[in-house]
Amino acid sequence: YNEPWQRQLLRVSVDGEATALSDANGYAIGTAAGRYAIVAQQSAETHEVGYQLLRDGARVHQIESLAMPLPVTPKPQISARTDAGLATALLWPTGHLPGSHRLPVVVSIYGGPHHSRVVAAARTFASDQWLADQGFCVVVIDNRGTPGRGPAWERAVAGNLADPVLEDQVAALQEVLTNYAADTDASRVGITGWSFGGYLSALAVLARPDVYQAAWAGAPVTDWSLYDTAYTERYLGMPQANAAAYANSSLLHRAAGLRGELAIVHGLADDNVLAANSLQLSGALLAAGRPHRFLPLAGVSHMTPQVDVKRNLLLLMRDFFQ
Repeated sequence: YNEPWQRQLLRVSVDGEATALSDANGYAIGTAAGRYAIVAQQSAETHEVGYQLLRDGARVHQIESLAMPLPVTPKPQISARTDAGLATALLWPTGHLPGSHRLPVVVSIYGGPHHSRVVAAARTFASDQWLADQGFCVVVIDNRGTPGRGPAWERAVAGNLADPVLEDQVAALQEVLTNYAADTDASRVGITGWSFGGYLSALAVLARPDVYQAAWAGAPVTDWSLYDTAYTERYLGMPQANAAAYANSSLLHRAAGLRGELAIVHGLADDNVLAANSLQLSGALLAAGRPHRFLPLAGVSHMTPQVDVKRNLLLLMRDFFQ
């Protein structure tokens, strides 16, 4: 690919010869068996997905998409921000006229290993566009530690899952606020995410209240000693040998730093990020005398598979930021 938000699908033979199966400037996924391959091609310009059947690398059939049409038309503006080239997407309310008025900002993030949010696939920004259409400028940023930029980029969070990630988020956001000063209100900035994104959202409002005034944190890891052993030890090492790394990446000792609004949402049936994470953070906030909101979801697991729950959480998040 030419940019970190692009993905080209290649087929590589046993002798090392690579054949392109997709366009170079979009985002593609696919599967192959024998002489055949199916490629799903997307772009940042359209939310439609093109499915192609290939034989020996040549397109022989276009497969009809049965996906339901989106209720919104995502229009992400993707570019590289800061000297580090942080992949960043901006989404404006449909019909927004540049310079007409200053919008509150909501940063929508994941920010953790194994998953990039800024990709050249407009359909993946559907919920972000919906949120933007409620009257916000939505900003999506991929920081150090996310995939697609090489091993050194991913290893930048080794021993520290807090500082490099938050530093990048703040740097890219501040560049956006400066470059779009006529369209954004730097005094009204919220942040939201789920799982690692929930951790990062809570971290942002606790550690940088000068930048972020409100956070909606979903299923956050709040203390890495409570999370999956193999995942956590890959990045922070053994807790017996790296106690300082675990303490620095924890949110519990940062509870007294809360100055703005924090809402914590967690499914009580979550077997990935256990609800104990949010319970402990809520307890630390209470002990520090910091008012906050805590919404426990009975019978809900990590990815909130219930459609009604997911829909109503979006509405509650919108109301919270408004």
